Amino acid sequence: QVQLVEPGGGLGQPGGSLRLSCAGSGSILGFRRMGWYRQTPGKQRELVALIASDGRMNYADSVKGRFTISRDNAKNTMYLQMNSLKPEDTAVYYCSMGIIWGQGTQVTVSS
Repeated sequence: QVQLVEPGGGLGQPGGSLRLSCAGSGSILGFRRMGWYRQTPGKQRELVALIASDGRMNYADSVKGRFTISRDNAKNTMYLQMNSLKPEDTAVYYCSMGIIWGQGTQVTVSS
């Protein structure tokens, strides 16, 4: 079974950028749907962005125009480019491919 690893994350400034990556331990070609989710303490995990195998993308209204999801099948990796960061983007971000989840990575947006 493919495992997902999320290096990256970290601290970003308001208005700044961060890029998250999610690396599969094997081929990700078989996954029809991949996505990024985030969770803050006391709240349910929420969808941030989805990308289908045909390239179609969907975004939460809160991140539209600021975040971009992408996948590189050759590298078995999915990305989330986060621009124009806001403090409310602070959360633990999780990647998901099919029913498999990454371990999560903390993103903190603060000046």
